[in-house]
This record gives sequence, C-alpha cells and structure tokens, in this order.
Amino acid sequence: MASPITWIRDAATGVGRRAREAPPPTVSDAAAASFATLVKKLDYLDAADIKRVREAYRFADEAHLGQFRASGEPYITHPIAVAGLCADWKLDAQAIMAALMHDAMEDCGVTKVELIERFGGATADLVDGLTKLDKIQFSTKEESQAESFRKMLLAMARDVRVILIKLADRLHNMRTMEAMAATKRVRIARETLDIFAPIAHRLGLNQTYRELQELSFQYLRPWRHAALSKAINRARGYRRDIVERIQKEVEKAFGDAKQKVQVYGREKTLFSIYAKMREKHLTFAQVNDIFGFRIVVSTLPECYLALGVLHQLYKPLPGRFKDYIAIPKANGYQSLHTTLVSPLGTAVEFQIRTEPMHAVAEKGIAAHWMYKIGGSAQPQDAQRLGALWLQSLVDIQDETRDASEFLEHVKIDLFPDAVYVFTPKSKIMALPRGATPVDFAYAIHSDVGDHCVAAKVNGDPVALRTELRSGDVVEIVTAPGARPNPGWLNFVRTGRARSKIRHYLKNMEQEESQQLGEKLLAQALRAEGMTLPDTDPNDAAASALWQALTRWSGNRNRADLLTDIGLGRKIAIIVAKRLSQLMLERGAKPDALTLTMGRYAAQDDLTPSQGLVVIDGSEGASVQMATCCRPIPGDDIVGYLGRGEGLLVHTAECSVGKRLFERDSERWITVDWAEEPVRSFETSITILLKNGKGVLAQVAQAVSSVEADISHIDMDDEAAAETTELRLLISVRDRQHLADVMRTLRRAPAVLKVLRLKP
Repeated sequence: MASPITWIRDAATGVGRRAREAPPPTVSDAAAASFATLVKKLDYLDAADIKRVREAYRFADEAHLGQFRASGEPYITHPIAVAGLCADWKLDAQAIMAALMHDAMEDCGVTKVELIERFGGATADLVDGLTKLDKIQFSTKEESQAESFRKMLLAMARDVRVILIKLADRLHNMRTMEAMAATKRVRIARETLDIFAPIAHRLGLNQTYRELQELSFQYLRPWRHAALSKAINRARGYRRDIVERIQKEVEKAFGDAKQKVQVYGREKTLFSIYAKMREKHLTFAQVNDIFGFRIVVSTLPECYLALGVLHQLYKPLPGRFKDYIAIPKANGYQSLHTTLVSPLGTAVEFQIRTEPMHAVAEKGIAAHWMYKIGGSAQPQDAQRLGALWLQSLVDIQDETRDASEFLEHVKIDLFPDAVYVFTPKSKIMALPRGATPVDFAYAIHSDVGDHCVAAKVNGDPVALRTELRSGDVVEIVTAPGARPNPGWLNFVRTGRARSKIRHYLKNMEQEESQQLGEKLLAQALRAEGMTLPDTDPNDAAASALWQALTRWSGNRNRADLLTDIGLGRKIAIIVAKRLSQLMLERGAKPDALTLTMGRYAAQDDLTPSQGLVVIDGSEGASVQMATCCRPIPGDDIVGYLGRGEGLLVHTAECSVGKRLFERDSERWITVDWAEEPVRSFETSITILLKNGKGVLAQVAQAVSSVEADISHIDMDDEAAAETTELRLLISVRDRQHLADVMRTLRRAPAVLKVLRLKP
C-alpha cells in the first residue's frame, strides 16, 4: 500500500515538494493556483518586473507559512487576491510587490530594514504605510484606529499607491467576511461605510466605491438588503421589456443620426436605492429611476451632439440636466447627466461621456496608471484633483497633532456632493455642500481665512455663516488686524478651515497664556525679593537655572512652564519659591526694594503674596470674565487660576467666587483694572416693564442713546401678562457708563424697574 503524500514548502524557494507519511495536499496547491492567475494579469509588466514580483511572492509565502484565514484557506491567498485587484488597475511592480507583502510587517514580525535590503526603499515605504499600529499601546481602541488612519492617510499623501493597495485589501476582506464573527463583520462594515467607501469616491474609484457600499449594506442591514434584492429581481422581470425597448430606440436614433456610440444599460445599486428611500421618505414603488443608460462616444464635441439626439427622442425633465464636463466634480468625474421621460412615463437617467472620461469615472485616480501603461494621454484632471485633496491632508496634519481630531477633519472632507462657486476673477472652486464664505476664504489661502471680516456673494453683503450655492460669485473682505473667531467652528464645513481655525486659536491661547504666566511668576518672585533671570540663550548661568527649574517642574522647557502657570496648571507662588531657592544656591541675594514692592502689592487679605495682575481687556483667551457675575471696570475684583482654564475674574462679592475660595484658596490672586481699559465689557441687567406696543423699541432706543450695545435679549414667554421681564446682556465701558444706561432706561415710560443681575 502506498504511503500518504503531503507537500512541504522549500524555505529558500517557496516551492512545494512531495514528502511521504502526511495528510493530502491543499495549502500550496491553493496558493500556487492563485499566484498563477495573478501572473497572467501581469502581462503589462516586463520580464524583470515579473521576476521581482515572484521574489516578493516567495518572501510573503514564507512569512505567512502556517497562517490561515478564518475561512480555513491559507493566508497567502489574501495578499495574492489584493495584488490581483491592484493588477486590474495596472499598478506598477512596486505596488504589486507591496500588495503581496502588505501584512508581512504587521503579522509576521518582518522589519522595514529587512524589506529595504531585499526589495528597495520605495517598496518598503509602501508596506510601512499600510502597516497598522497595533504594537503601540493606546489608551483606547478608537485612538488606535484613529492613529492607524492618520498614518495611512499621510503615507497616502506622499504616495497615492498606498491607499489604492489599502482599498484593494479592504475590498477583498469585505468580499470574504462570511467566516468572521457577526460583531466583527458589523464593525468592519461600519468602518468601511464611514471611511473607506468615501475615500474611494473622493479619489474617483466609483466601481470600488459602489461595491464597498453594497457589501457594507449587506452586513449592516442584512434583512433590508435581502428584501430590496427580492424587490429588484421582481422589478427587473417587470421592466425588462421597457429597458430593451428604450435601448433599441436609442440605438436606432443614433444610427439615424449616423453617430457611432456605445449604449450600456445601468442599474442602481441596492444601497443607493435604500439611501434614496430613506432620504426622501419613499416606498420602493416610488423610486422610478432604478434603471439608467450610459452613452460612450469618441470625442468631447460628440457628447453634446449625443445630448441633442436624446433630447429629440424623449422629452427632458426640466432642472434635471447637469454638465459635469464643463465643471468636473471634485474627484475629476466628467459626464453630461440628463433625465428624460420614457415612452411609459417613467424617468430614465442618461450619462454621456468619452472613453477617457469613462475610465476616470470608473477607476478615478487609478486610471492614471492604466493610461500610462497604454501610452495614451493621462487623465490630468483626476490626478490633479486627487493630488490637491491629498496635499490638503498634509496641511491639516501640520495643524493637528491629535489623531482623533485629524480623523474628524478627514471625515468632514470626504463629502459625496459639492457646490461650485466662483472667485471674483472667475476661477471655479469646489466646496462641500453647506460650505460658507469662511470655508471659501480658507480654501483660497490660510491668511485670507485668518483675516476675513466680511463677505459678498454676487455683489451683496452676506453673513459669514451663509451657505453657498453653485454658481455664486464670492468675494472676501479682509482686515490686517482681524483674527479667527471661535464661533466659526460652529458652522464651517471643510476640514481645512476647521483645522486652521483651531490651530490659530491654540497658538494664540498658548502665546497669551505664556505671557500671563511670565507676569504671574515675575510678580510672585518679587514677593521673594528676586527678579526673573535673563532669558538670553548666550547666558549659560541663566540657561542652567531654567533647566534646573523645568527638570523640577516636569516641563520640557521654559515656555511650557510659563504656559502651565498661565493656564493655572501650576501655582506661581510655589514655582517662585523653588526658583528663588535655586537662585540663592547660586549666590543671588534678595533685593530689599524688590521685596518691599512685592509685599506692598500683596496686602489683600484674600490672597497669598503673588503680586498684582492688571486687567485692561487686551489679554485674550488666557483671561476670562466670569459669566456668573460679569465684572466690569470699577467693580472690586479677584482672580481665580482654574486648572487648565487660565485666569477667571470674579467680582469680590460674587457668591460663586466665595464658594470657590473656600474650597481652593491657594489658587486666588490679586487683580485690578488698568487706568484705561482698551475695550468694553459685558454685564447683565434685568428690566421690568409694562406690556404694550413698541416697548422693546423704547428699551433699544434708551440703550443706544448712551452709546451702549445690546449683545443679547432674553424675555418671558407670558405674552398675556400686564408686565414682562427683559434680561439684557449689554456692553459698557465701566460702572459709570452702566449707571448712565440704567438711569436713561428708568426715564422710559414703559420701564418700571431696572436692576443689575448678580449671582
């Protein structure tokens, strides 16, 4: 009786050989068969490149030896399948090699150095860009996922092949998820629908985009997917005659016009039908554009000739024509879209495009390689628009070091729809639907966005939160002293605008907090009879002193320490005591005059001896007026250094402030108003008035007559009552100005009582 046969893989060559006394062959056969299929697809590469691909296959096969997928197949079949999808896009040899080895670093302990030595730096960089960060410890799974996306997207910005391989990897995983646990399938499908499908759409890979959406829908909503699938099959049977009749009539019309075209029937995907039903609250029977047609012509002028033929054949629906040839979509997509009324009264969409446009429509940025291999002109628009979006990722990363925030910005930019607006010089710009003039300003340049103060749309002044519409001509008005408003974050739509605004505000907050921290430390040190040491980098003694202090405090440098003091994370008096001790150790002596000045400034019983901080209104985000008591110049005030919140100013009699002092007395410092504050301050008043016609106008007139501004009005809902209470937030210069406002209000006929609101 013959001995059992198995296959043993040769470690050097990766080729299987027969051996006796083992189970029957399965693993190498499956891998070899699928690799042979891959090689057939690589006929566009030369012999030397195919040889390098074969070496990469042997390396990956050896690395994954003994590993199996959840389905029981040998693991190497997955990288081969991913490489096969990349070969369909005609990617180069480096990309095919990276696809074969894309899991080698993550799953098999292969190092980047090893890959560089064997396959070169370019291929190693591709594999590294694809590798997840599972080996780094993160505080949460979400943070790990966000960091992985950040790394992958930035690698993609350097080389777009990274995301093409990643999309091929995700597509094959989605096609073969049946063997996974249900919870894992749902998680992967949700991630695919939220991130990978929109990325595919953003890069113009519509075929991949549609399949990823469809597979995600199948796993996320299996019952709805099955029900819609049955409904489509029934509808396909009912409407087959209609589709065949329309196709014959269209082909005959083009034959009569002696225009050579290719006519393709097209069916909406289940996911797009489901999305339309949900968005427009329709039943399946009400979705009447399930079927459509693509007309592919030879040249660009023939697109418009074909449109004429179709409009002569069937009546067009008004408002349903779109010219994406003259104004391409953000991902480079170009076609004419028109919706016509068929002989049976149903709406049918037609898309008209050339062969190159069709390649870009289906393959997007991947069409670049297909055209390059074929020797034809490259579809520059898709490549350029893709590159612009990829560059924007790098710009966002420059301002966003937090991975979760970066991912949030990227999600915002993965929009499926766009509006097209014009600059005053008639340049077209694509922005996401719902974009505002602020998004437009940042799309032009970050300096324009940072200094934006107003906008005009079609020549008329508009609010900065106005939503732009396609065809708008947008003009931005800037001012040298202007800076971003935190309120803009509530309405901007692009990731670029959001990240630029946040970056500017963070930088401003850090600068202001650093200045406040320096002021607080100098004043606290004065109470110890010392002055702050020099910051000259050439002064070795001062540099050594600051290094010793930052080592003690746990900060990286002097700026970080001062920022922490300004934000209240560290107490100035404690840091000052340590600094004075270090200075005494180095031979410094307290100065009698400085000591007297420091102690004179700290006579207030409420606070430790940290010295006096002067408030003039120019401090910015590092100093805030407490909203419970809303202090204004002339009020007795105290300052509370919140943990990480900067300096919060309360009135001395504020009940909220007093409770905070009882709980946390060491965080209170002495503050006072400057002689001449540089801005007005908000405070709250309440007005009791008789209900009647024009009472609100009386109040507004009284406030404006003494040059005060109303920032906000709140009033009772009881419309039928004889009296009503108004609560106003008004901007005044000081207490004297507030007294003038209240006196003027009391003279108004409808006003019964005016009081300043206190906590």
